[in-house]
Amino acid sequence: MSIDVIAPTDNSAATALSEAEIFDAHQGGKLSVTSTVPLSNKRDLSIAYTPGVAEVSRAIHNNPELAKTLTWAQRLVVVVSDGTAVLGLGNIGAAASLPVMEGKSALFKTFGELDSIPLVLNTTDVDEIVETLVRLRPSFGAVNLEDISAPRCFELEEKLIEALDCPVMHDDQHGTAVVVLAALTNAAKVTGRELAGLRVVVSGAGAAGIAVAEILLAAGITDVVLLDSKGVINRERADIAADPQSKKSQMAQRSNPRGVTGGPGEALLGADVFIGVSSSKLDEAHLKLMNADSIVFALSN
Repeated sequence: MSIDVIAPTDNSAATALSEAEIFDAHQGGKLSVTSTVPLSNKRDLSIAYTPGVAEVSRAIHNNPELAKTLTWAQRLVVVVSDGTAVLGLGNIGAAASLPVMEGKSALFKTFGELDSIPLVLNTTDVDEIVETLVRLRPSFGAVNLEDISAPRCFELEEKLIEALDCPVMHDDQHGTAVVVLAALTNAAKVTGRELAGLRVVVSGAGAAGIAVAEILLAAGITDVVLLDSKGVINRERADIAADPQSKKSQMAQRSNPRGVTGGPGEALLGADVFIGVSSSKLDEAHLKLMNADSIVFALSN
């Protein structure tokens, strides 16, 4: 597989935005629904709606599999959030998260030609979210979970995968992890190193951090150390040992093969890669503890 190395771009000018410009762009929301068939005369209406549409409904009733080709459900993704972990804003609730979910749907359509609608829910109960999506299942073909707080997001994803017969993706986990692995593969090539030999530190043990660690381990990187607000995740930490079913405890069993303890300084000593997916600040002095030609991904938002 060949990998093209692309030079970095300076986006500073593009991100100098005024408040008025931002709010003007969001007036009335960022999404709309348009028809894929003409509705310019009575014949068009009779085909798209009654009486013609009854033939399609009758066909689907007799063979439900036809819904995959005769409706938009199979190509429709619902972007689902409860607003509990939105960008760098935290728990801001369903209504306030809607502009973000609209933005994600707009990205899907613009860059992937994938139809998508946001669905924000006024509940943080995992079982209620699952029940809601199970009931709505005939209307969509895939679920993209977004900005749902950890550790609930892990349980929610697992239950949805079990309950729904369609793809379920948690973007904060899998989207972040896939991009990190792709970028790290490229960075390793640029610096002349093999993935398997890298010593990696991941700061943040929420949805993104754990998913990043898992995909790096799956890719063959064995020396992965996770940090949370209390320091290095390891088997001996009392809070981790006390909850063996938690994601952090599970990661403690699979990561940190050298048994590193302490904080960022101890974790970064001799490290090749730092991946930051937490809100905590990193002392510049700690970065100087890393190996030469170190790779730093500062991904917090």
